[in-house]
Amino acid sequence: MPIDQHLLAAFLLTSVIAMLVPGPDMLFILGCGMRGGPRAGLLATAGVATSEAVHVAVAAAGLTALFAAVPIAFTAVRLAGAAYLVLLGVQTIRHRNDQDDAPAAPPSNRRAYLNGLVTNLLNPKMVTFTIAFLPQFIDPGMGRVWLQFAFLGAILIALEFLVDGTVGVLAGRIGEWLRRRRTARRRLDVVTGSLFIGLGLRLAAKP
Repeated sequence: MPIDQHLLAAFLLTSVIAMLVPGPDMLFILGCGMRGGPRAGLLATAGVATSEAVHVAVAAAGLTALFAAVPIAFTAVRLAGAAYLVLLGVQTIRHRNDQDDAPAAPPSNRRAYLNGLVTNLLNPKMVTFTIAFLPQFIDPGMGRVWLQFAFLGAILIALEFLVDGTVGVLAGRIGEWLRRRRTARRRLDVVTGSLFIGLGLRLAAKP
């Protein structure tokens, strides 16, 4: 095993607790699942997990100095992510007025994945969290630091699928039931769109 067992136990406990606390990723996946069904929830989770792999690579490369040296870069990426979420929310709410008598078409599989990927990639707080979090469980004395990062990153991604993937599937089941009822379908689009807009405004407002 490439990592100290005591550090691994602490990492697993901390990560599980962090995953179970609802955050932006979980809420985004919840919205995708409710609107697009179980598959959309899972693919949104896959998109988020892919971006987390990128974050782990950034942490392993030690690129935390970028945001420290150029604070405007952090702000620019944060605002871009916020704008993207607000746009998704507005589009979702406006969609309820289109084809009012027909069932709303769920987002394509590719769109669900890309939305999850882009949304999380444009959240610099996830990058800084990963950079600050993972090194706490790395033991340079054991050598092969890159392998320790990769090992912990793989566990983090597996937990992402286990926890948020479950949320996405369950939300998708509920969403399928709601979409069969026209009034509930309209309200579902408003709730989902408002959720995305709220996440975007929250991301933009935080320093």
